[in-house]
Amino acid sequence: MQKRKHRYLAGIFTLLLLAIPVVGLLEHQAVFDAIRLHGYTAPDSISQLATDTAMQPSMRRLFYVYHPAIEDKTDFNKSCRDNEQTIVLGCYVDTRGIYLLNVTDSRLTGVEQVTAAHETLHAAYARLSTTERKRVDKLTADYFANATDQRLKDTIELYKKQDPSVVPNELHSILGTEVRTLPAELETYYKQYFSDRSKVVDFSEQYEKAFTERKNQIVAYDAQLSSLKEQIDSLQTSLTAQASSLSAERERLSGLRSSGQVAAYNAAVPGFNQQVNKYNQDIDTLSDIISEYNDIVPKRNAIAEQESDLVKAIDSRSSVPAHQ
Repeated sequence: MQKRKHRYLAGIFTLLLLAIPVVGLLEHQAVFDAIRLHGYTAPDSISQLATDTAMQPSMRRLFYVYHPAIEDKTDFNKSCRDNEQTIVLGCYVDTRGIYLLNVTDSRLTGVEQVTAAHETLHAAYARLSTTERKRVDKLTADYFANATDQRLKDTIELYKKQDPSVVPNELHSILGTEVRTLPAELETYYKQYFSDRSKVVDFSEQYEKAFTERKNQIVAYDAQLSSLKEQIDSLQTSLTAQASSLSAERERLSGLRSSGQVAAYNAAVPGFNQQVNKYNQDIDTLSDIISEYNDIVPKRNAIAEQESDLVKAIDSRSSVPAHQ
């Protein structure tokens, strides 16, 4: 009996030893948060982002813990140092801060809101217990396995190519801020972060629309230009053949006339004139198609330039002096 009691106490002692690191971590986070929040007052621009995205009080608090900063491209690139070759709109730097790129283009309203929520979800993910993280990772992976949104799939594919290990973390932030409808268990999970998750998704769809509308217009213009180009090429080939045929017929008619074969000449003239009329009509048609093509090109290029400007507006690497 004495022996059994000893083993039981030893078991308790082991459990306590295992619990100490967890409790210690929680206490460390609480101390860290208290120090970071002591005397901190969020600027209006920061508190507005939390309000706009319907952050729950605990999520807002976590957001503030990292003293979010909205920075211009030069400062942002100093804060978010990495080797990514893709556009970066924000970053969460553990124990240091959350940094957001200042996007001033009014056509991209919503970028800062979505980025703020996205980066705060990274901070939240970092604080998940091992058990909870495994559960959430399975939920997000299961959703992604059946996803049909090509933009989502392309985005995650980029992360896979750069560093597959970050995919669960990125999925956690992307699904929470950009996907309108999620399975019930995931929706329930995200309620601890957002009182109304649709608010942040609205912002995501709003700024993404600026790109998709232009992208779709460019695709439509390119389809028109491709079709017109085929017509132009076909007509030009036909006109070349017609011109060769007319030249040969003209020589034949000239030969008939010079040789005194008046009846044969007169009989052939109407057919020749019909060929000439067809040739001239096709010339006019070609001219009209070329004009239409030339009218579309500058419109297409103007939209492409708008799209390029939008990309530059959210690309911290553009318009920044090269490092000397």
